[in-house]
Amino acid sequence: MHTSTHTVLYDPDGLIEARHPLDREPYESLLTAVLAWTGPDTLTTRDLEQIALQLTGHARAVAADVRRRADQLPKNSGPRALADVVLREAEGRLSATIEGTVRCVQNRARLVRALYERLDRLETTPAKTRVV
Repeated sequence: MHTSTHTVLYDPDGLIEARHPLDREPYESLLTAVLAWTGPDTLTTRDLEQIALQLTGHARAVAADVRRRADQLPKNSGPRALADVVLREAEGRLSATIEGTVRCVQNRARLVRALYERLDRLETTPAKTRVV
């Protein structure tokens, strides 16, 4: 008999994640470091794959935040339309296979940066345009 010690949470609306803000600082430091790479690869392919996986997971979390905030805006608003464009682009880029290359890792870092920029703009959207 197999018994599990894990609890599965049913949270289709992402309310649990919405209550916990993203820990941005370590990822912003990673983005800065990754985007500054210009010389020859000093990391192994496996190291680069792990960094790409980490950035992919974080990109998905930021994209979920962007979606939650965009959904609070009227359907015909400009900020929501821009968020939808960024999210479609993110979905396409995140579906690409991870490679153990600097180019792949830097592309993931650029995606996370773009998602953060959109999230920041949504946070400064005036409250009167939000749907309550």
